[in-house]
Amino acid sequence: MKSSLYHQLLHPGIVLTMMLIINGVLLSDLKAEQTKDLLTLVPDPPPLEASSYYLLDFDSGQTIAAYQADTPIPPASLTKIMTVYVTFKELVEGRLKLTDSVPISENAWRTEGSRMFLEPNKPATVEELLRGIIIQSGNDASVALAEHISGNEATFAQLMNQTAQSLQMTNTHFENSMGLPSENHYTTAHDLGILTRALIMEFPQYYGWHSEKEYTYNKITQRNRNKLLWRDSTVDGVKTGHTEEAGYSLVASALRDGRRLISIVTGTKSTNARANANQALLNYGFRFFATKQIFSDTDTIAEPRIWMGELKTIPAGLNKTLYVTAPSRYADQLNSIIDVEQNISAPVEKGQTLGSVKVMLGDSVITEQPLVALDSVQQGGLLRRLYDQTYRFIKETTGYPKD
Repeated sequence: MKSSLYHQLLHPGIVLTMMLIINGVLLSDLKAEQTKDLLTLVPDPPPLEASSYYLLDFDSGQTIAAYQADTPIPPASLTKIMTVYVTFKELVEGRLKLTDSVPISENAWRTEGSRMFLEPNKPATVEELLRGIIIQSGNDASVALAEHISGNEATFAQLMNQTAQSLQMTNTHFENSMGLPSENHYTTAHDLGILTRALIMEFPQYYGWHSEKEYTYNKITQRNRNKLLWRDSTVDGVKTGHTEEAGYSLVASALRDGRRLISIVTGTKSTNARANANQALLNYGFRFFATKQIFSDTDTIAEPRIWMGELKTIPAGLNKTLYVTAPSRYADQLNSIIDVEQNISAPVEKGQTLGSVKVMLGDSVITEQPLVALDSVQQGGLLRRLYDQTYRFIKETTGYPKD
């Protein structure tokens, strides 16, 4: 079933009550047919000949369009996005260096499929292997890195699956590092979106390799198979995949005017088809949807009263910057509702939930995030606690004084 953010927002039960002003007209005052005419200015996602697809906004993490996005598919070489993610994590956490020398086993050398043409007993660096995976889609490089990090590929696959679980990729299971067909080796377009967003967000210092158009190793130059790198200057990744069972798939990402989208298309019939489908999805998302920053993670959104504390109020906000994606035509009509708990008492720890922040488009809740304490507040002294207890008792029993 096809879905989009547009259709989530415009459920029939809320269409007539959406309080949006367009060209000075209140939508709730319009007849149903007139309202529908205005809303159809946001079209359906483009029709694509693919087994599944998924389009999301990088900053907000919101789904813009999806088709069979939670249906398991054979990932083919899209598997290597996880292999690269795990390797990047090893680098950041200090267990690997880009300059480390990696021995090449006969097992890695004999790996079937696309290759970067490693030679047995001729070491390569971690950086060379990463570029061989990202740009050349080398199966031999994937196996070599897996063996270097975990001793063997089966153990590395366990690490991949543990990482998938930590990222909440709930419909994914890996059995190898490179994506050769295996019965219990699968993922979904949705899970690939989660993984790709995490890779770009967590490892910006390494992500640039995904935009490189060619790489030379062992005197052999191979071109990146992502055709969008040549067609669209805003596209800077991510990975292609193909097997006879999986068809032609592509995970792409584009950055236009400071806004990034990620598209996943699986199971098309050709390299051109997967490029065209991703291009259509990206254009759709950029054209018809906008993303706005609602609050920064440093903003004090509310300062609720705190009882029996060393301070009378506590700053409250969000634990991360809040972005919201909505149809471009209505993005300026987003509103936020702040709900704060009553009778907050010290002690309160930084990060403790004190309420919620809802972002609304008309009567539809786009997102809801916890309102948290931005600082800790300890209990006040004995006199402060006695005063607050007495004050609150009088207020609760008499309704006075009025705040």
